[in-house]
Amino acid sequence: MDTNLFADLKQSLKEAKAIRHGLAQPSRSFEVNSIDVKAVRERTNLSQEEFATAIHVSVRTLQNWEQQRRTPTGPAVALLKIVNSAPEIAIKALHA
Repeated sequence: MDTNLFADLKQSLKEAKAIRHGLAQPSRSFEVNSIDVKAVRERTNLSQEEFATAIHVSVRTLQNWEQQRRTPTGPAVALLKIVNSAPEIAIKALHA
């Protein structure tokens, strides 16, 4: 391994440790807003199987999202936001 790269990695680890212990502030932070998939589904009055079929994912995937073992990403998040804001219209459009 390149000695400069190794030195950079060591310095990064020291900085991470200081941030973790509250001795330094991170240079940037990210806030991830998760969506409550179960609440979205319940707004539609559909079972897990019906909802999974409507949004074209497996029941297992939906269960993983609802139990927060996995997090929806990309287009799935967009679709869930649409369903959450207008459940009747979204489900009707998905069934068309």
